[in-house]
Amino acid sequence: MFQSFGIWMDKIISRFHMAFLEADRWKLYLQGLGTTLEMTIIALIFGTVLGLVIAVIRTAHDQQRPGRHNILLSIANVLCNIYTTVIRGTPMMVQLLIWSFVIFATSRNKVMVGIVGLGINSGAYVAEIIRGGLMSVDGGQSEAGRSLGLNYFDTMRFIVIPQAFKNILPSLGNEFITLFKDTSLVNTIGAAEVTYYAMRIGGRTFDYMPPLIGTAVMYLIIVIIFTWLQGILERRLRQSDRR
Repeated sequence: MFQSFGIWMDKIISRFHMAFLEADRWKLYLQGLGTTLEMTIIALIFGTVLGLVIAVIRTAHDQQRPGRHNILLSIANVLCNIYTTVIRGTPMMVQLLIWSFVIFATSRNKVMVGIVGLGINSGAYVAEIIRGGLMSVDGGQSEAGRSLGLNYFDTMRFIVIPQAFKNILPSLGNEFITLFKDTSLVNTIGAAEVTYYAMRIGGRTFDYMPPLIGTAVMYLIIVIIFTWLQGILERRLRQSDRR
């Protein structure tokens, strides 16, 4: 039995050696992981800015005083509502395929296309996260800002948004982790991220198990690190509230 187990382990080690060490293939994984992290960070920044703008527009529309309706704000709110409904109601893979093979059909920069697709998708979810956080802040805070002579956007920037940030941080952290994992979908449009290289190496060695398991472990380690950092930040924010 022990001899059979030893033979099995030798085969497993040989397969992983071929997938990671032979011909310095580990460098491809690191290159792909770097692209994955780059796409995640840029797409998150893009999605956060887009989501913040949409959340402020929708919150401003919902908080209009009775009898006072801004036509331009109403139009912008309708457009934002259509955007969030369409993006949240369709699969990300389908969106990526549309971005790659319809809108940017002539582009060879698939990483850029992936960033655009991921960022716009993330923006719809971030918008709802931020909007929920803004609506959770007591209305008296906005009235206090107005009484100090601040306009609506200054009130949001200096009073409401800083308070809402503490409420939405856990959800934003989860969105970042989800976005990081969803970068594996850009493999379908040919963007050279870590899953793309894992599939290529599996095709060369005719053995997909080691590269895919290795890729899953990479994702898991990064997610654990992100979750740990998020927990540290949340604890520090809670400590600042107690002071």
